Amino acid sequence: MAFLPELVLLLGALALFVVSLGEGRAHTARHLALGLGVAALLAAAAALPSRGVLFDGAYQVDGFSQWLKLVLTLGYLLVVLQSGELPDIPVEVRPEYHLFLALSVSGLVMLVSCVDVLTLVVALELASLPLYFLVAMRRERAGQRIQMESAIKYLLFGVTANGLMFFGLSYLFGLTGTTALPEMIARLRGDVSAAAGVGLVLTFCGLFYKLAIFPFHFWTPDVYQGASNETTGFVASLPKLGAVAVFVRFAALAAPEQRLLPGLFTALALGSMFYGNLIALAQTDLKRLLGFSGIAHAGYALVGFVALNQAGYTAALYYMVAYLFMALACFAVFSLLAPHGANLTLGDLAGLHRRSPLLAVTLGVGVFGLAGLPPFAGFMGKLALLTAAWQRGHHALVILTLINAAIAIYYYLALFREAFFRDAPDPAAPPLRLSGSARLLCLTLLTAILALGVVPGRFIQTVSGSLAWVGTAPISAAGSPGFVGTGSQPLAPAARAP
Repeated sequence: MAFLPELVLLLGALALFVVSLGEGRAHTARHLALGLGVAALLAAAAALPSRGVLFDGAYQVDGFSQWLKLVLTLGYLLVVLQSGELPDIPVEVRPEYHLFLALSVSGLVMLVSCVDVLTLVVALELASLPLYFLVAMRRERAGQRIQMESAIKYLLFGVTANGLMFFGLSYLFGLTGTTALPEMIARLRGDVSAAAGVGLVLTFCGLFYKLAIFPFHFWTPDVYQGASNETTGFVASLPKLGAVAVFVRFAALAAPEQRLLPGLFTALALGSMFYGNLIALAQTDLKRLLGFSGIAHAGYALVGFVALNQAGYTAALYYMVAYLFMALACFAVFSLLAPHGANLTLGDLAGLHRRSPLLAVTLGVGVFGLAGLPPFAGFMGKLALLTAAWQRGHHALVILTLINAAIAIYYYLALFREAFFRDAPDPAAPPLRLSGSARLLCLTLLTAILALGVVPGRFIQTVSGSLAWVGTAPISAAGSPGFVGTGSQPLAPAARAP
């Protein structure tokens, strides 16, 4: 039961691989992917109470990882619903598209339970490598192969960032003699050597890249623009939540009185917010606009880490879960509005309120949430982040974050204005007819964004309670068959031989 969500996803990926061996099986692959999304979500819900340690202590199934798996599998199901018939993906590679999507989600689901460098590397690669193929899988248009340029950029930046991260982890392993993350960080406390500093900085580089933190953001707008609408929706949402989860496991083990990390996080957060918001003001391509917006939102999430306490980590996780649903809402509208997969501009939103009121409302709720307006999830997320930073004395950071939130409102309201207050250039444009799955997708996203904004208490309580598990070291599994530790209490720390 502890490994049930991972088993379901891996078996589903194996089934998709078998389907991809034949010809003309695009519809079969889509139906199988939908079934896999439902099965993975049910498996994550069933495994929610399970606790344990697998693979000789390298993989920890705890309260923190279990609720994240529930959110990730729900996000996967929503992405599959958003993808529809994949109009912008060549028919002959659609089964492979679903296969790589399932593999990437499998890596993300594993990532949140990794408490050892070895399992962390495997999960990161499993989550990252399929994304490079997904970006390249887009139908070519006459004189345009932007998807290939985007895939190459994503691959080169991704491999470089992963290499830096693994090189940094090798430094930390050399200094501590262990690959277990809790023990590694504990042994590094008080180590002010240059090697320790270099190792930590290089390790954080890989996580900053996943989050698109300035100055590790270079890939974001180009990849968003070059990938299909469905792929961009996935890249913009689920991988960022996985990166924040790993970041929490690192940061939660840092000493609360640490001075270096809050200063570093403050500088990176401000750089990301100002760069992303100011550049987004000049964008007309919707995916590039949300790409730069995503850089700014990564900066907002980093504000929570400046506090270096449970309130800050809870706020960052809550904000990224809210961002996942808000970003998916926007990209779902783009996918459904462009039936042939073309990139949309601001002008393409004109008259949306007449052509499809449901899509217009979904887009409005999504952009209002991203802008941080009440009563949507983005408002409560920003409030939690700013409260955590203010209570730790980071007053200047809070004020500058509010200024950035005000800047962002301008370009988000531009999307709302086009969708609700402009008429379509062609008055005879036919209304958009939505399928049952598209309506279900929009209604689910609307419910999630409103629920997280109106009644966030239960969810925040769950996140906060799960963080009690993050700072604990796995039970030593010496002499065990590979699985030990069950129950409802945090796993007690125990010494492990280097």
